[in-house]
Amino acid sequence: MAAVKARAMFLRRRTRAPKSYSEDGLGCDDVHCERCGSGDFGSKLLLCDKCDKGYHIFCLRPILVSVPKGSWFCPVCTNMKKPQLFPLVQTKIVDFFRIQRSPEVIENQTQSNIKKRKRACSLAMSKKKRKLLAYNPTEDPQRRLEQMASLATALNASGTEYSNELTYTPGMALRSANCASLEKGGMQVLPKEDIETLNLCKRMMEKGECPPLMVVFDPVEGFTVQADRYIKDLTIITEYVGDVDYLKNRENDDGDSMMTLLHATNPLKSLVICPDKRSNIARFVNGINNFSPDGRKKQNLKCVRYNVNGECRVLLIANRDIRKGERLYYDYNGYEHEYPTEHFV
Repeated sequence: MAAVKARAMFLRRRTRAPKSYSEDGLGCDDVHCERCGSGDFGSKLLLCDKCDKGYHIFCLRPILVSVPKGSWFCPVCTNMKKPQLFPLVQTKIVDFFRIQRSPEVIENQTQSNIKKRKRACSLAMSKKKRKLLAYNPTEDPQRRLEQMASLATALNASGTEYSNELTYTPGMALRSANCASLEKGGMQVLPKEDIETLNLCKRMMEKGECPPLMVVFDPVEGFTVQADRYIKDLTIITEYVGDVDYLKNRENDDGDSMMTLLHATNPLKSLVICPDKRSNIARFVNGINNFSPDGRKKQNLKCVRYNVNGECRVLLIANRDIRKGERLYYDYNGYEHEYPTEHFV
């Protein structure tokens, strides 16, 4: 079953931009956007809480997906700068990602792991079954450090702690609440062999063998992810992780990265993944523009929810071959159509 970016059931909007007034109390022109000069689309025209200037959410760079409810400050007042790069220092990267083994051991094991995975892939092809594939990490250990440093840069800039697992914290949903049998209409079960492939990907990341991906900062899209080597169709890219909470607890949440985990028959038991405090590279994979004719042509990942040993899990999987340098995109909406993607590039 397709996964979707979760939105609260209520439109998250600040107060519509008001008319401005002169000192004598007479009404002036509507507030206009500092970028495009238009005063149209007032419900998507933000007012800076410091300088009172207006900006359309879709004119900002990077754009905002929705209007924040809390205080908001424009790029001029926040003095936005390019994010500070994470130090390309081996010990710092090992500590940041809590890598379990030294890079020397990783390097020695890389080739044997790849050979084993290639044999497994050949076996799958001979049986003519479409099984999920483990990603092939970059062989060069220095390049892997650069890939991990790019992710650490993005996580630090967003104030997020690295995690590669779903987390259950006090005051949110308990792990026992993550029960795939509660899914409305049922949830597809991940086969045993694919579970083993997923676990292999997890073990590789623990050893510092990260997916062959780079997180780059784009002035329009913000942080985004691109392939750093050729990736085959049906390759597991990563799992979507973060804090697990009930959807009902997040109805007033300002975050725009929540992901549906459990769409329960009983709405009060529905769960979402909240990656604002703990997450991995999945948080920075962007969505396609569902309203653009060319939007779907960019999609190269699918986001799928699976029943894994009785629990709900969300995986990002390549839905076609991906060339080196290609940016990763998937459909934020899936079977729901509530996520506002009309201004995505």
